Amino acid sequence: MAPIDDALAFLNTFEPGEHPSYSEIARKYGVERRTLARRHQGKNKSREAATEDQYRLSPQQEKSLVKYIQLLTERRLPPTRSTIKNYASCVSESDVSETWVTRFLNRHREELKSIWTSAMDRCRHRADSVYKYELYFELLMEKIHEYSIEPDNMYNMDVK
Repeated sequence: MAPIDDALAFLNTFEPGEHPSYSEIARKYGVERRTLARRHQGKNKSREAATEDQYRLSPQQEKSLVKYIQLLTERRLPPTRSTIKNYASCVSESDVSETWVTRFLNRHREELKSIWTSAMDRCRHRADSVYKYELYFELLMEKIHEYSIEPDNMYNMDVK
C-alpha cells in the first residue's frame, strides 16, 4: 500500500467529530499535508481513480468484454475490431473510437493476442459454392428416395 493510502486509512479510524492533525499524520507517513487533507476531504482523487473515471467502460465491464472476446475466439469466431467497437459502444451507451479499441487491446495485451488467420486453401475455396451445396443436397435427396431410406435410419456420421 502507498504511504498516502496508509495515512488515509489511519485518518478513517477517527470518529466523525474528532479533528486529527493533518500535519502530524503527514509527517508520520512522509506525505504532503495538503495532498493528504484534500484526498481525505474528497477534493482530490488518486491518479488511478482519476484515470479510471476517464475510461469508457468500468474495470468490471472491461473484464467482461475480455472474457466475451476469449469465448468467441474459443468458438472459432474471433471478433473484428469493429465488433469490439460496437460491443463497447453498446455497453458504454456512447460511441467509442477506433483508437479506444487500440488502447483497450493494448491494456489487455496479456489476455488478448492478435494474430492473422491462415487463408483457406484453393481446393476448399473452389468447393465452397452455393451451386455445389445445392447439387450435393439434390443428389442426397435422390438417393434417399431411390433407396426408400426412412428418417429413423438416417444417422449423423460424427455421432459417437
